[in-house]
Amino acid sequence: MYASRGFGNKVGFGQKPALLIIDFIKGFTDTDCPLGSNLDAEVLATKQLLELFREKKLPVHFTTTAYDEAMVSAGVFVKKVPSLAHLKFGSNWIEIDDRLTPISGEVVWTKQYASAFFGTALASALSAQKVDTLIVTGCTTSGCVRASAVDSCQHGLLTNVVRECVGDRSASAHEANLNDLNTKYADVVSLAETINYLKKFPQ
Repeated sequence: MYASRGFGNKVGFGQKPALLIIDFIKGFTDTDCPLGSNLDAEVLATKQLLELFREKKLPVHFTTTAYDEAMVSAGVFVKKVPSLAHLKFGSNWIEIDDRLTPISGEVVWTKQYASAFFGTALASALSAQKVDTLIVTGCTTSGCVRASAVDSCQHGLLTNVVRECVGDRSASAHEANLNDLNTKYADVVSLAETINYLKKFPQ
C-alpha cells in the first residue's frame, strides 16, 4: 500500500558521513537501572561502526541525557517518565557505555529530551563538518532514535538507521518504528551494507 502511494523511496548514502551514537549510556545499557535493558548485541554492532569511523577519520558524535538535581531541566518530561530522575549530573548512569568510550575529537552532546538535535548545537556542528549523511545508532528505537532520525531528515541530511545498531525495551515498538522510519524519514539499512559503504573512504 505504501509503495503504491509513493512512500518508502531510498535516500541512499552521500559523500560525507557522520556517526551518531544516541544514548548508549550506562543507564540504558545496564539492566540494574530501571531505564535499562539488554542492548549488548546493539552496542557491540555499534562498536564495529565506531572503530571503522575512527579508522577512516570520519566524524563521530555521541549523546547522553542528563538533568539537574532538582529536575527543572526535565520540564514536564519527568512527569511522564519519573525514572528519568536516575539521570542526574554526577550519576554514573549518564556516562557512555565503557565499550564505546569517546576519544579526543568526539563530542558528547548532553540533551534533556528525545531528539539529539533539540536544545543542542549538533546541527551546526554537522554543517561545519560538511556532513551530508547521518548514520544513526543507539536507543531507544521508538524514542530518541526515532526523534533524532526525523529531525535529521528535517535538517536535510541523508539519514540511515542501522538495524543491528538500534534497540528498544519493546520488540514490537522497535519493529513498528523501524518500519515507519523506513517508510517516511530514513533508510533502515543493515550493518553489512553500511560497512561496505564506509570501506570506500580512504584511511
